Amino acid sequence: MIPRRVLTLPTLLACAALAAVLAAPPAWAQGTQVTVRVLARDAKFVGTAMGGVRVTLRDADSGRVLAEGLTAGGTGDTDRIMRRPRARGAGIATPDAAAFTATLDLDRPVRVEAIAQGPLGHPRAIGRVSAVQWVVPGHDLTGGDGWVLELPGFVVDLLAPTPEIKLQGVPQTVPLRAKVTLMCGCPVVPKGLWDADGYEVRALIRVDGKAAGEVPLAYAGETSHFAGSLQVTKPGSYEAVIYAYDPKTGNTGLDRTVFTVTP
Repeated sequence: MIPRRVLTLPTLLACAALAAVLAAPPAWAQGTQVTVRVLARDAKFVGTAMGGVRVTLRDADSGRVLAEGLTAGGTGDTDRIMRRPRARGAGIATPDAAAFTATLDLDRPVRVEAIAQGPLGHPRAIGRVSAVQWVVPGHDLTGGDGWVLELPGFVVDLLAPTPEIKLQGVPQTVPLRAKVTLMCGCPVVPKGLWDADGYEVRALIRVDGKAAGEVPLAYAGETSHFAGSLQVTKPGSYEAVIYAYDPKTGNTGLDRTVFTVTP
């Protein structure tokens, strides 16, 4: 017969203490704040006026989503962001500048991936950027401007011709018109901070699927508006792709439409 082991009180207390230690979360598990801001390339913060930017924070190794939400707030202080010299370590974000802040419940250091998609108010212009960095429990990522992601591009809204319109008769002149802003919604005007004269805005034309030339668009006298015209000499299915390009930064954005011309 196997002798029965008798557990003494000290042994029972030691076992209970060990079980409590194993069941408890690690001592360093704690909320860690992360603030993400999205800065339009060569411009300001992307916020509420443009529909915000969707920010997703996830574990870069497992893919587990840690937090998700939208940037909210204004575009920030123009002078501080665009005009004043910036010393090392000096922030450019004011308290009203658009941001997304989340508290992550971390029990270990995690390689966090931040993914930003927007601006959500302009679906055809939505871009996506991401970055990865370590976040340690209890070490907030909120200092200075927080975690800043740069979003390249222009928002190009094609205003004319309207999509799927059917035009009759040739020859005729078809107006081309588009509104162009930075991804933060910042305005474009001649000699302005975002100079209309420094951007290339053109329409790429295809007829029945074949390249049929380009049409330049010029500033149309209204903030952020550009216009040109297409001389149509034959019927067919037309596609117009209007793009904006900044040769200094490489910033590029576009919109497209299709229309039909009948005899």
